[in-house]
Amino acid sequence: MKLSKIAKKIEKVQSDKRFEHTLGVSYTAAALAMRYKENVENARLAGLLHDCGKHLSDERMLELCDKYSIKVSKVERENPFLLHGKVGALIAKKKFDIDNEDVLDAISYHVTGKPKMTLLGKIIFIADYIEPNRDFADNLPMLRELAFEDLDLCLIKILECTLKHLNNKKSVIDPTTQETYDYYMKECLK
Repeated sequence: MKLSKIAKKIEKVQSDKRFEHTLGVSYTAAALAMRYKENVENARLAGLLHDCGKHLSDERMLELCDKYSIKVSKVERENPFLLHGKVGALIAKKKFDIDNEDVLDAISYHVTGKPKMTLLGKIIFIADYIEPNRDFADNLPMLRELAFEDLDLCLIKILECTLKHLNNKKSVIDPTTQETYDYYMKECLK
């Protein structure tokens, strides 16, 4: 399916603001893909589809995970909004006939990250945080610049900001996010 057709279908189920974000992630992912010699079309596709499950209710996401035997952690079951990446990968596969495992994996883990992410996975995770429509963090200009200089260091900084933000709000932290941060901190110290 062509990217333009996918974009039209995504636009129908997302709010205007969410769709602007989606286009921003797709655009940013394409730019990062060019910089790091990743497949640009895969980056655009994963960017377009990264939030394709976000409009679903918590109950529906849990139903789909149960129906399709998607592993759900205790934290995810208690905080189903964390599942929109995994459910998004399912929707990408079932509704949009995406069979590229790299694209599906990038969609699946854009919420929490994961240790040993692929290059595309890192690009989507970072693009979701730094795309041009985002304005929630004071250090976004620095992170946007860093993303084009050192992808792994940018990934660590985003994970650090996320963990700090969640700790300050006393929000639940998905263990995968902490594991991802610990993994890349260790990798960068080698």
